[in-house]
Amino acid sequence: KRRLRLCRNYTISSREHGLAIACHLDMEINSIYIIREIPENRDHLENHLAGIWQQLLILYITKIKAWQFREDQFIFAGSVFEAEGQYHIFYTGYNRDYPALGKPSQVLMHAYSDDLVTWHKTQDALTFTPQEGYDPDDWRDPWVIRDEENDQYLLILGARLQGPKTRQTGRTVKFTSKDLKNWKFEGDFWAPDLYTMHEMPDLFKIGDWWYHIVTEYSDRSKMVYRMSKSLEGPWIAPKDDAFDGRSYYAGRTFELNGQRILFGWVATKDQDDDDNNFIWAGTFMAHEVYQREDGTLGVRIPETVWNAFDKEEKTEDFVIDTPTKSTEKVVAKDTGDIFKFEADVEFTEGTRTFGVRFYEDEDKAESYQFVFNVTEDRYVFEKKPNWPWPANQNIGLERPLELVPGKKYNIKMIVDDTIATIYVDGVALNARAYKRPGESLSLFASEGSLKVTNCKVTTGLKK
Repeated sequence: KRRLRLCRNYTISSREHGLAIACHLDMEINSIYIIREIPENRDHLENHLAGIWQQLLILYITKIKAWQFREDQFIFAGSVFEAEGQYHIFYTGYNRDYPALGKPSQVLMHAYSDDLVTWHKTQDALTFTPQEGYDPDDWRDPWVIRDEENDQYLLILGARLQGPKTRQTGRTVKFTSKDLKNWKFEGDFWAPDLYTMHEMPDLFKIGDWWYHIVTEYSDRSKMVYRMSKSLEGPWIAPKDDAFDGRSYYAGRTFELNGQRILFGWVATKDQDDDDNNFIWAGTFMAHEVYQREDGTLGVRIPETVWNAFDKEEKTEDFVIDTPTKSTEKVVAKDTGDIFKFEADVEFTEGTRTFGVRFYEDEDKAESYQFVFNVTEDRYVFEKKPNWPWPANQNIGLERPLELVPGKKYNIKMIVDDTIATIYVDGVALNARAYKRPGESLSLFASEGSLKVTNCKVTTGLKK
């Protein structure tokens, strides 16, 4: 790579055979890249980390001078931007040995560059240590924006108050500066006392609304957002305050050519097993964020991703009329392990459930499915049949959606190996599916009627 990319240590992991993944912070667009997905094995991380880190630095040794392992023994997330005639990165420096020495393990740090290749740390002159009353070991993930209204720079970061880790004192705090050199701590930016910690805070404006995103790991373990017409608040919670479910984590956004793209990861499950819990880190996934008429945010598939598929087959419009039982209609066979699906659906009054099944073995009636529970106004990812119960660990793999008889819903889904991503009218859900019983795709309904139009399945990728 010609441009320096700083690696956030939490995505460096390894197995016994020594392969590693690295999550990189792009110096130009604040985006996240996953080079290769290898599920994290913490038992081996300690033994291999030093060697992996050294190998990553060697990639850049001809371009940069290796950074000294001081406060930034490891590098956590940060913010990269151009201002005041230079490029800047404000990032989290982490030293795992510091707590034993009575020092905070996490501090904010700063570096600058004229060319995005050679970087110079400002050392202690711009190190933001945790402020009094805040946890010195949870102080990370800075994000910097230009506050034009007040003619200043605003830096926010995730923090929590000192005390037991179980206390829900997570908050976003803020600093301000006129010149990126002299900073003033301004206290709490958003302190709802809902979560134990705020990770990966983000802040941006669309139209009249400001949006503040954080990732939390003590409630539903996912990304949430609040909205306000002022940086001073109040920060309002929309009815649906999330972008995805449990499996989507640690995302941040950037705006490019009028599109705001959210970059996060779809978490891997332990031992690549449907029955196990999600573990830390996973596979890169992008959502395009858009603003609805009421100011709330929805997400959709980036157009370049949707248009990357190759061989389309369209199914004639049909109706599943099944007043007393559950009935399905297979719309594709031999889908392979990478395909996209789209359909418009309408259900009648009294319909109990409907949905999409994929990786289906028709003979065994075994598959994965996104099922829309009409009486509950939500949809859920699950294994079919859910036997032996529970057939997969799907806690948090659900999304709220108002389901109205007679209303047309557009469903789009992409399946890529073990990852299934579905979008329904701006509401998205990612899930993992490891077993792949078969390769059929079907739609179903139970105790009602489902009209299906514009049904298309596209397999393979364009070369």
